[in-house]
Amino acid sequence: MTVSSADWDSRDLTGEHHEGVVFVGVDMTEAHGRGAVFTDCTFRDVRFNVSEHVDAAFSNCTFVGCSFFDATFTSCKLVGSRFDGCTYDLMKVEGGDWSFTGLAGADLRRASFTGVRMREADLAGARCAGATIRDVDLSGAALDRADLTGCDLRGSDLSALDPRTAELKNAVVDQAQAVTLARALGLDVRAR
Repeated sequence: MTVSSADWDSRDLTGEHHEGVVFVGVDMTEAHGRGAVFTDCTFRDVRFNVSEHVDAAFSNCTFVGCSFFDATFTSCKLVGSRFDGCTYDLMKVEGGDWSFTGLAGADLRRASFTGVRMREADLAGARCAGATIRDVDLSGAALDRADLTGCDLRGSDLSALDPRTAELKNAVVDQAQAVTLARALGLDVRAR
């Protein structure tokens, strides 16, 4: 099934279920709701601007050329979803599970992720300079060539980060993370 050029502006998505649907050029600006489920769906050139999603699931979905300007995802599940050529200005993600997501090369400079599970997410080459990625589980995440310049990483699991393959200038980390990064560089960290 394909939904093309539909106007879903301000639509209440609460309780909706969609599986294997292709959404093309749909306007979901200010769409909102709790518990919507999208499984194996494709979103192409969809506008999620200023939308608010709570306890929603976008499992194994593909997003191509979508706009997430000022969109909010609270306690949402996006496990296995892939993003390509999307924009994320002012997007806020709070809680939820974004494990195994494909965000390689994504421009996340003006996005914020807080308390999110992003295990084994592909963030290779992601541009996160100045972003907020706090208290995020990044264990097993691909972070090669990620630009984390000035990024607030406090509380996040950085065990998969090789500081030799990512840009970390002026990144904000806590003491435990500093030790983890020093050990990744081969330093022998000891108490005085």
